[in-house]
Formats: sequence, C-alpha cells, structure tokens
Amino acid sequence: MKEQHMHGHRGRGRGFGRPGGWQQADLPPADDAPAWLAGRLPDSWFTGEPAITVDREEITVIGEIPAPETATDADDAARTAAAAGRIGRFREETREQRMQIADEAEARYGRKVAWGASIGDTKAVFTHLAVPVMTRLRQDERRVLDTLVDAGVARSRSDALAWCVRLVGEHTEDWLSGLRDAMTEVDKLRAEGPAL
Repeated sequence: MKEQHMHGHRGRGRGFGRPGGWQQADLPPADDAPAWLAGRLPDSWFTGEPAITVDREEITVIGEIPAPETATDADDAARTAAAAGRIGRFREETREQRMQIADEAEARYGRKVAWGASIGDTKAVFTHLAVPVMTRLRQDERRVLDTLVDAGVARSRSDALAWCVRLVGEHTEDWLSGLRDAMTEVDKLRAEGPAL
C-alpha cells in the first residue's frame, strides 16, 4: 500500500472562535490527542515519549528511534549517513501501521497526522501538510520577501514568508508559548460559560 503524501486542506469557514481567526466550523477538540496517541503507538517504536504537536489542521508525531551501531572511529558524516539510513528503514517498516493509526486519529480528531523520526541531530518528517495561508501584503512587505528571493535565501515569496515565520518563531518561542497557554485558558473559560 502506497503511503500518501498529504497536501491541501479541509474546507474552512469563519467560526465563532477568536476574533479575526479562521476556525474550522466542525473541528472536534484534540486536547487529549497526545494521551490517545501515547496509548495507541507501539511501545517499540520510540526510545522515549514522542513530541506530539497539534494545530487546527494537523497532528505531528516525531519520536527518537534507536541509533544504529556504528564503528567507534566513524566520522560525523558516516554517523549522519547511518542515522539517515536507519530513519529510512523505520519509515518503510512502520508505514502500514502508521497509516492505520493516522486513519484512526483523523476519524477521531478531524486532522491529518504527520510522522517523523530522529536520531540525535538527524531528523526527518515523512508526511507534512502544506496549507495555503491567505495573506494581503503591502508593497514594503512584498519587497522584504522579494529581497529574500533575490538574495537566494528563499526560492519564492511563499518560501520566503515561511522562512520569516520560522525566524520569528525561533526568536519569540517563550512569548508564543505563553500566548498559547493564555489562549488555552480563555478557551476553557469560554467552554465553561453559559450556552447562548
């Protein structure tokens, strides 16, 4: 059975959630997805708890797998190649089970599942959603993207925008984490409030 590469996105509509935010009208909650996946995943796959990230479109599961045995005198390039080979083997050997779990998770949570594996600093994500994001940029903002493209930092405006988002995320992760936690509390309080 061929592993599908996931692209596109579900139909979206403006919901009654956060002001100015896009919501999927019928999206089920996924607060318990990490716990469900921890119980559902085979114990032999990962050496520890996998990193599970949930957003409105996708659940990403990335786990550390056992490193291959390499010669003690192997250089960094050889170790990286061995790790990449072992990750490739893990991908092939677990494909059928991963697809089954992904189908179950999608039925339960209404989101696609992206899988990945790592060995030390070597990491690969096998399947990933590429979700179009609506943007309206003014000329100054477009010029920033075009400069990144012209300088060879990015291949396209879309790639440049993704690069900018990653850069902001790296430099403001603590602030963004605090903001996410605060939003979760707001969502809980809203859910506990009276129905209108």
